[in-house]
Amino acid sequence: MRELEKASAGLLYDALHDPELRALRDQAADQLYDYNHSRQTDRIRRQTLLAALLGSLGDEVTITTPFHCEYGFNLHLGDNVHIDTNLTVFDGARIDIGNNVFIAPNVGLYASDHPMDAERRNQGMKHASPITIGDNVWIGASTTILPGITIGEGSVIGSGSVVTHDIPAGMVAFGNPCRVVRPVSEQDTPGS
Repeated sequence: MRELEKASAGLLYDALHDPELRALRDQAADQLYDYNHSRQTDRIRRQTLLAALLGSLGDEVTITTPFHCEYGFNLHLGDNVHIDTNLTVFDGARIDIGNNVFIAPNVGLYASDHPMDAERRNQGMKHASPITIGDNVWIGASTTILPGITIGEGSVIGSGSVVTHDIPAGMVAFGNPCRVVRPVSEQDTPGS
């Protein structure tokens, strides 16, 4: 089994030494260089660069630079996704971002992680679990989302959160570790 297949299956994989994974990371780094050095106003070129880098790209997607990712092909974006500066993505496993999602600055999506034991970690081993962000989610600034997390449709994640467990749909959640505080309600609608 190839290391890429192991990563997709959630198994330990050699992220550091495998030539195929290194080549894929290098390719993504070159594509990111071009994207991060393109003009914000050159929208057609920027969309073309993103389409070549990402696994799938919906309509009306904005990613403000700088943007960082490990591979790119495991990142799938829906329609009307707006991502502010300095998104960091470790996409050893698939990451799905739904429609109408807003992501504030300095957010990290970490689908891959190193083992806890030093021996395997020092060998360059990793494991990865998918991340799913539902439709109509808002993720506040400086939030960290760990491997295997699902954030349900319509939820709001407060700034500075570290999301270590799934968040159900329609909830306001924040903290370190992130916890559900209450449902999104009418009080969250201006003028209500």
